[in-house]
Amino acid sequence: MASRPMQTYQGSCHCGAVRFQIETDFPELTMCDCSICRRKNALMVKVHETQFQLIAGAEVLTEYQFHTHTARHFFCKVCGIYPFHRKRVTPDHLGINVFCLEGFEPEGIPVRQAVGAAMV
Repeated sequence: MASRPMQTYQGSCHCGAVRFQIETDFPELTMCDCSICRRKNALMVKVHETQFQLIAGAEVLTEYQFHTHTARHFFCKVCGIYPFHRKRVTPDHLGINVFCLEGFEPEGIPVRQAVGAAMV
């Protein structure tokens, strides 16, 4: 299946304090089996940092790191939602929680199971 055309999407946490914008063609979505991703159960799209813009809410973001302290998982301090994280293996990319995007439906986009639990 071909990817969608490159589009700009607005995203936010549940309370709207954190707002961001991405540009992507959604080549695939990923789910990860590492200990944190399993618990937050997010469906993600990977975007390069140049295709991401934090519009509002830097002051209400809190960061969580574990294991190698390389990946940076961000959460809204107000509502607790995980909107995105900076990736471990490709730190110039972000994993965006697609359920935080306005007007986006994931139907028809292939989902790849990422193997994060076995990473050392």
